[in-house]
Amino acid sequence: MRTMLPTASLAHISVQRVSGNAAHQVLSKDDFDAAEKEITAWEGYEPTPLFSLSKLAQQIGVYKVLYKHEGPRFGLGSFKALGGAYAALRVLQRQVSQRRGQGVSIADVRNGIYSDDCANITLVSATDGNHGRSLAWGCRRFGSPCRIYIHAEVSEARAKIMRDYGAEVIRIAGNYDASVALAKYEAQQNDWFVVSDTSWEGYIDPPRDVMAGYGVMTREICNALPVAPSHVFLQGGVGGMAAGVIAGLVQHYGADSPRVVIVEPELAACLFESAQQGTATTVEIKKETIMAGLSCGEPSALAWEILKQEASDYLTIPDSLVAPTVRLLARPLIGDPEIQAGESAVAGLSALIAAREDSALSLSLGLDAASRVLLIGSEGVTDSEIYQQILDERIAL
Repeated sequence: MRTMLPTASLAHISVQRVSGNAAHQVLSKDDFDAAEKEITAWEGYEPTPLFSLSKLAQQIGVYKVLYKHEGPRFGLGSFKALGGAYAALRVLQRQVSQRRGQGVSIADVRNGIYSDDCANITLVSATDGNHGRSLAWGCRRFGSPCRIYIHAEVSEARAKIMRDYGAEVIRIAGNYDASVALAKYEAQQNDWFVVSDTSWEGYIDPPRDVMAGYGVMTREICNALPVAPSHVFLQGGVGGMAAGVIAGLVQHYGADSPRVVIVEPELAACLFESAQQGTATTVEIKKETIMAGLSCGEPSALAWEILKQEASDYLTIPDSLVAPTVRLLARPLIGDPEIQAGESAVAGLSALIAAREDSALSLSLGLDAASRVLLIGSEGVTDSEIYQQILDERIAL
């Protein structure tokens, strides 16, 4: 097998999968059912592609590489379209019901029956880009004011897209976790409502709704795969996507659900550190990773409940693997599809290729010629300028 990426050493922790019920209780089948019923009714809904990268699989010595490409999702460029907008709608439903003193249907809120109420409910969040875009898009659809907090390293192109959807965008000098703190504080001061993909003590409903929305993506995968993959490589971040996908896979495949490998940037490895410590652990981000959507120092407590039971392995990858992997998808091996993927989308694929080039790590992960590996291509091109710089090899790292 020829080397496909720069040589890199991946940090790896293997943990014992724990027998528990978090994948059924933190996110229930009813949560997923409700999200699927609502989201699949939205204008523009259609399943995203699940590509088989057969030539790549052959090249790295596994049986299958399956890549769920979330770039086309609702025209928003990422899987986040499923979470932020749905959670926003659920917040509006709860608040309108409370203010009117009676239950209102989510469909009536979506269809503008309570537009006057929604116009007086401000929703806020912090973001690296994709979650905020989804929230801004949802708020424009549902008629609610929207404030988005971004950190210093979020590109202006990503900020502009959120403004174009009608959001007020507030840029701070600190990092992602600082933007989360400010969003929480200003929401408390102004009676606004936070729609976050991360949870904390006393705040679980919107993050649960976000993860339930991600279940739509997982059910599309399960419907397409009668046989469970042997492995799933999942990007980290705060852990919400990984937890949502894991819960959906466990509920569908049961004991046959795949081995879970969590992948994070080595510059933002809060889940890796949590696995090492055996408890949800915050890390300080000293330098921003190119994988903007994964630059998170504090795990979601709700997501960690699922990860600590179901994840078997945690890997960190250097930024040096990202640009070559983006180019590999854009200029694939002959016979594989061309895929336009963003920087955060390729973490799992980068880790898989690097692992197959390290025989000891492959053995530790149980990867061999019979492995059927599922990857979540979590975003398409969410910043065209950065993407073009990668293709032109102006971003090499």
